[in-house]
Amino acid sequence: QARPVESGGGSVQTGGSLRLSCDVAEYSKSDYCMGWFFQPSGKEREGVAAIDSDGTIGYANFVKGQFTISKNNAKNTLYLQMNSLKPEDTAMYYCAAASGTEDTLISALTLDAKVYNYWGQGTQVTVSS
Repeated sequence: QARPVESGGGSVQTGGSLRLSCDVAEYSKSDYCMGWFFQPSGKEREGVAAIDSDGTIGYANFVKGQFTISKNNAKNTLYLQMNSLKPEDTAMYYCAAASGTEDTLISALTLDAKVYNYWGQGTQVTVSS
C-alpha cells in the first residue's frame, strides 16, 4: 500500500489560511479512516481531525472550528482547511490512514495515532507573527 502524499503546506502570517491536501486514491475503495495529525518541532504528534468512509468526522477538542476536514471522493483527495492561523499552529502536518476492525476505525475517529497504519511524509506549515 502506497503511503499518503500531502501537499499545500507553506508559510503564512498570523490570521492567514492554508488548505492541505492528501492523495487518498489508495484508500478510497475500502473501509478506511483518514486523519490529519500535527507535530510541532520537539513535541509529540497530535491528532487534528479524522473522517471515515461514511463521512463521519471527529475533531480534536482544541480545533473549535478553526480547522475543517473534508474529502472529495471524485478526486480521491482529503483536505484540511486551516483558518485564523496562529504561530502555535506551526508544525509538520501529516496525513494518515487507518484500516482494520470496526473498533480500529472507531479508535481512528478519536484520533488514536496508534491505530493508523499508513503515514505520509508530512508537509510543513509555518505561521509568522
